[in-house]
Amino acid sequence: GRSEGAELVFTTPTDIAIHVFTTRPDTVFGATYMVLSPEHPLVEPLTTTEQRTEVNVYRRAAAAKDIISRKVGDRDKTGVFTGSYARNPATDEAIPVWVADYVLMEYGTGAIMAVPAHDHRDYEFAKKFGLEVQVVVQPTEDMELDDGVLFTGWEGALVNSGQFDGMSCRDAVPAVTKWLEESGAGQMREQFRLHDWCISRQRYWGPPIPMINCEDCGTVPVPESDLPVLLPYVEDFRPDESGVSPLARHEEWYRVPCPRCGADARRETDVSDTFLDSSWYFLRYPSTEFDDRPFDTTLTKRWLPVHSYIGGNEHAVLHLLYSRFVTMALHDLGHLEFAEPFSRFRAHGMIVKDGAKMSKSRGNVVIPDEFVKRWGADTFRMYLMFLGPYQEGGDFRDKGIAGLRRFLDRVWEIVTHAVEEAAPDVKSERKLHQTIRGVAEDLEELRYNTAIAKMMEYVNVLRARRAKDERATMSRAEVEPLIVMLAPLAPHFAEECWERFGHAETVFSARWPEYDEALAREDLVELVVQVNGKVRGRINVATDISEDAAFALALEDESVQRFVDGREIIKKFYVPGRLVSLVVG
Repeated sequence: GRSEGAELVFTTPTDIAIHVFTTRPDTVFGATYMVLSPEHPLVEPLTTTEQRTEVNVYRRAAAAKDIISRKVGDRDKTGVFTGSYARNPATDEAIPVWVADYVLMEYGTGAIMAVPAHDHRDYEFAKKFGLEVQVVVQPTEDMELDDGVLFTGWEGALVNSGQFDGMSCRDAVPAVTKWLEESGAGQMREQFRLHDWCISRQRYWGPPIPMINCEDCGTVPVPESDLPVLLPYVEDFRPDESGVSPLARHEEWYRVPCPRCGADARRETDVSDTFLDSSWYFLRYPSTEFDDRPFDTTLTKRWLPVHSYIGGNEHAVLHLLYSRFVTMALHDLGHLEFAEPFSRFRAHGMIVKDGAKMSKSRGNVVIPDEFVKRWGADTFRMYLMFLGPYQEGGDFRDKGIAGLRRFLDRVWEIVTHAVEEAAPDVKSERKLHQTIRGVAEDLEELRYNTAIAKMMEYVNVLRARRAKDERATMSRAEVEPLIVMLAPLAPHFAEECWERFGHAETVFSARWPEYDEALAREDLVELVVQVNGKVRGRINVATDISEDAAFALALEDESVQRFVDGREIIKKFYVPGRLVSLVVG
C-alpha cells in the first residue's frame, strides 16, 4: 500500500493546522473545500456552535456504519459543514471545512483537500452540496470529460495554477511541493496502508503462544529446551458461557514457574491464529523430516521459492499478504536467501449460476455427482475449464456440457478410424503444429478454455477433410499428439485412446509433442489499421510483407480511405505483423 505524495498544511484563522496527505499536490490550486473524517480529532475544535448539533448527529450516524460500506465509492455522498474555513496554502483563499464519512482515519491523516474537478468522489460531493469546482489540469490529448469538467488522469498540463501554468502534472508534483515547503506548508512524504496484525485467538485448537507472564519479570519467552509447548488433553475444549477461553479454564496447565526468577507465573493461554501458522507452511514442507530446525537450508534452496501459487481472491488479500510479510522478515533476519515466497500467483475466478455467484446460501449449488454419472468425469472437468478464463470464472449452464461431450465423441471417432499411415495433408499438418504451440502456451498461462478451443479447431480441420472426401483417412501421427494434449484435461478419456493405439504404458509417460515453427507459421497475418490513434480497419497480408506494401494496402482499404482521403498524412508507423498507424492533418 505504498503511496508517494506530499503532506500539505492548511491553516484556519484560529491557527489550527490541518495536515493532509495527497498523491496529487500538483492539483492544490483546485482545492475548493476540505473534508475531515468523522473520527478526526479536529472535528470538535473546528465545529462552530451553530453547527455542533448537526455535526454530532452526523458523527453518531457514521459511527454506526461498518467500515466496508463507507469504503464503497459509488454510493450516495453524505456530509455536513463544520462552520469553519481553512486557508488554501497555494491560493491563500478561505475554503470550507466539511465532515464526511467517505474519508477514513485509517489512510493518510484522516483529512483531505478536495479537488472536485480532478477526483470522482470529490466531484460527486461538490455537485450534491453546490461547492465550487475549479479546473486546474488541462488534458494534453483530445478527450471526452465527464460533465465537460472532470479529468482524473496524469497526462495533462496545469492551468489556473499561477507560475506553474503549462507545466506537466508529473513535473509539477515536486515543483509545487518544493514551493509550498519554502513557506512551511508542505513536504514530500511516503504513505503506507499499514495495520496491526492480531495473531492471537482465544480457542483450544492451535499452537500455544510460547510466552510466560510473570509479575516481577514481565513477559518471558519459554526456554528453547521446553519447546514446543504442547496442548493439554482436555475434553471441554468448546467455548462456554463464562467467556473464558478453553486453555484459561485449566489452571493445572497454565500455572508454571517463571523461567527467570522461579516465582509463580502464568502461561499465555491464547493460541496463534491459523493465518500465522499457514504463513510459512511452504517453508516447512520440504523439511518435515527434521525435528531440530524449522527448515533445512539445503532443501529450502533446492525447492523454494514456490514456482506457482494458485488460490482464490481471498488468498490474495490475506494468506498471500501474511506469507509475504513473514518471508520478508525471515529474509531480513538472514534466514532465507529470497524475499518473495511465490514466483507467480494466479487467483481463480468464481462460477456463476442463475446470475449469481454459486453458493449454498443462494441455493444455486451444483452437485457434481449427477453430472459425472450422466456425462462422465472428464466431460464435466472439461466443461468447467471451458466456461471462461480460469482467473475470471464463468456462467454454469446445464445445457452447455453437451457441447464438450460431442467434442470428445468426435475425438473418439477419429481415434477409432485412424490408420498407421495416410496421405500427407498440408493444411492438417500446419494446423497440428499451430495447435501444439498454442495449447502449450495456453496451459502454461492457465488459459484452459482457449486451449480446448484450439483442439476443437484442429478436430474440425480433420473432420472437414473427411467430410470433403469419405475415402480420406487420418494417420496416427496426426491424432496421437492430440491425445497427449488432451491428457491433462481429460485424463481417463486420453488413457483409453492411448491404449486403443496399442501403447502398453500410460499416456502420461509420453513426451509432450514438439512443433516446427516454420510449419506453424501462418501464410497471412491480420494488421490493425489506425488513423489518428483510432482503429479504422483491418487487412490480411503476407507475413513477410514490406513496410511500403503494408501502407499501400492500408490506404486501399475502403473503411480507411474515408478517414484519409483529401487529408495530409503527417506521420506513419508500422509494427510488423501487428499494426499500421497513420496520423493525418
